[in-house]
Amino acid sequence: MKKLSYVLAFCFLMISTPTLANDQQIGIKDHIFTPSDITITAGTKVTWINHDADPHTVVEENNKFHSAALDTNDNYSYTFTTPGTYKYFCTLHPTMLGSVTVK
Repeated sequence: MKKLSYVLAFCFLMISTPTLANDQQIGIKDHIFTPSDITITAGTKVTWINHDADPHTVVEENNKFHSAALDTNDNYSYTFTTPGTYKYFCTLHPTMLGSVTVK
């Protein structure tokens, strides 16, 4: 009977514990966001990492998020909580484009 109580308690915890979203990374290399377009679930943290020698920024087109200039190996993270599509770019190199779609 005691074993059954432990099993039931474990099952309850597994069902009632929220699942954490997987963090995602976007690399910046050769003046390109890679991957440039991703789809994630709400609650996911996305981290951009600059692997270029040049500085870059990550700025959402409606200014919902905005990084400072990222030097080599610097990173910037943002947690997406609201569904929608978020288009972003680098202010220093405006041809660098990407998007995050949140489901």
